[in-house]
Amino acid sequence: MSFQSLQAKYKIAQQESRAWALLRADNAPYILAFLDDIFTDDSEISYGEARLLLDAVLERSRELGTWETQNNATTYLNQWIRQGWLREMDDLLTKTDSAETALRFCRNLQQRASNTTASHLRIVQEAVRELVVALSDNSDDRIALLENKKAEIQREIDAINAGVIIELDDSHKRERIREIYQLASLLTADFRHLEEEIRQFDQSLRIAMISDDSSRGAVLQSVMDKEELLAKTEAGSAFEGFFQLLCDPNRATELREQLRQVLAKPDVASHLADNQARFLGQLMNELNNESQRVFRVRRRTEQELRSYIESGQAVENQAVDRLLSKLEKIAVNFCQLDNLHKINTSLSLPTGTVQINSPTAQRLKLPSEKVQTDTTLHQNSHNASDMVLASLETVKIGQVAEQIFACLKQSGALSVARLVERLPITAGLEELVAFLRVAKAVNAPDLGQRESCIICDKNGEKLQVSIPMLLLSVDLFPTDLNELPL
Repeated sequence: MSFQSLQAKYKIAQQESRAWALLRADNAPYILAFLDDIFTDDSEISYGEARLLLDAVLERSRELGTWETQNNATTYLNQWIRQGWLREMDDLLTKTDSAETALRFCRNLQQRASNTTASHLRIVQEAVRELVVALSDNSDDRIALLENKKAEIQREIDAINAGVIIELDDSHKRERIREIYQLASLLTADFRHLEEEIRQFDQSLRIAMISDDSSRGAVLQSVMDKEELLAKTEAGSAFEGFFQLLCDPNRATELREQLRQVLAKPDVASHLADNQARFLGQLMNELNNESQRVFRVRRRTEQELRSYIESGQAVENQAVDRLLSKLEKIAVNFCQLDNLHKINTSLSLPTGTVQINSPTAQRLKLPSEKVQTDTTLHQNSHNASDMVLASLETVKIGQVAEQIFACLKQSGALSVARLVERLPITAGLEELVAFLRVAKAVNAPDLGQRESCIICDKNGEKLQVSIPMLLLSVDLFPTDLNELPL
């Protein structure tokens, strides 16, 4: 590619890339620092909490003289949402793929290490070996490659049986654990990218529906075709792989347990910062949260498109817009005519008077007027009523999780129905739902059967319910129960 072509490509990227725009912003260090700080532990944060945190940062920065600005937190947050660096959905803020790319670029500038060459080479060698085996058409070559791999594994087994255990030195431990963190930190990038592709798909489909006079069948066919293409993209394929891993309880539990064993070794975990070790410890929960958000975005997009198509609003909007545009053109042409009141017409009015108004006095295509409502101020009460207090008596799912964990620790693996026998339910279906939420939070395996149990509601009435047979065990729970995504 010539210099001119490369220059044009990078110029377009400079103009259109939101990540580039974030890095070039006047207050980029403050934006990046704030985003990195609030999303250190959680991938989502409420809009109100982010506004309060940013207000505190702005006030402190004005006192120190480091950030001279008169704008408030709401102005900045809304501006960052419009710029595509933050996304708001259901009053929750998340980083976009552009913000994640900019933050990763800045982290790499500081965390670039030269001692990862051996680790990178080992990963490349293993990937090349697996690819050669997968691409080979000759069965003898495949068998030979697999036999070599088997021989290497057998030599390691023989050495261990002989009492020869090769331990990693401190530099190799540091190299391996940091490489694991770097690879793990890139996992969420595919989720962000897929979320961007879903939103671009929604936008492009709406533009097509407005621009073309397509039937509902054609629109539905376009939706299905683009959904299929979306699943075949790099981000979509990666998400399918992630989802298969998360849905496999054995593989998910194995990865969670192995990460826990690695981080339990002080001589290994000491090479990571506190936030890095915390991220690896919550990796499976983070992947679950990211996948759930992707599903929420896809579900929201599908629901909005479905209601938009079924209501026929797209076609109606096209017809109304065309009619209003014609009327506006006619009204504008009236203003350009001279001596309009002297033109003879064939109108005949036997009675009444004629009222003539200027076309410029007509109101054309204005937004809907705001509804004026009368409001009455009421003094708030400082004491809650008995009805309000009664409605606040809900099941505390955190305590339920602790009770289940203690019971499993004593009795071993149990299904939900067997747990209910040992921990009787007295708050009705709400407490039963808490049991099931705990089971889902730890990814309890579904045995494919159903079982029944007896529960009691708050009034003492007994209910017989049928629930899926989910098997829980202590191994599924994290060390800190506060890490459960409840």
